Amino acid sequence: MRLVIADDHPLFRMGLKYALIHQGFDVVAEASDGLAALEACRALQPDAVLLDVKMPGMTGIEVCERLRQSNPRLVSVLITTFAEPAIVQAARAAGARGYVSKETDPESLARQLRDIVANPDVDRLPHVDVPRLTPRESEVLPLLAQGYSNKEIAKNLGVSPDTVKDHLARLYAKLDAGDRTEAVSRARSIGLLH
Repeated sequence: MRLVIADDHPLFRMGLKYALIHQGFDVVAEASDGLAALEACRALQPDAVLLDVKMPGMTGIEVCERLRQSNPRLVSVLITTFAEPAIVQAARAAGARGYVSKETDPESLARQLRDIVANPDVDRLPHVDVPRLTPRESEVLPLLAQGYSNKEIAKNLGVSPDTVKDHLARLYAKLDAGDRTEAVSRARSIGLLH
């Protein structure tokens, strides 16, 4: 299997390359940033690309999105130490076929890559529970994140402070949060706030 590896940490990238070569992969290119990964994939047409999520210039998720548009057959797999729900959701939306941990041993990584490439239509990204917000809750949440008081939110939305208090109570329940700070933090972690 022809593979491009993209990671901005040279030692990790080199170790990954040699581990995968030892597992029978043909590593046709390495990239230290997102743009180089995109160019290598477009030029070399590998079977798969293994992308670090956080790279300079262009993230692995952005590369994945662009590759999906230009070559939907190319299998993009994200490799990261970050398993945040918002990142998983962004990866799914970008068309990633898999999501593997940097802590995975070489044999397991090789097995996962082969399985992902052999069955690219199977969703292997972790499931993330994202609560459904009402339209009004979706308006309250960003104002909450900006640090507005209940009174300020009420004025901004043209409702009473008691109505805002009711919306906040439902938001806290949906986000399993005890206060404003926790609600905003949880909403960011699952991708409801950017």
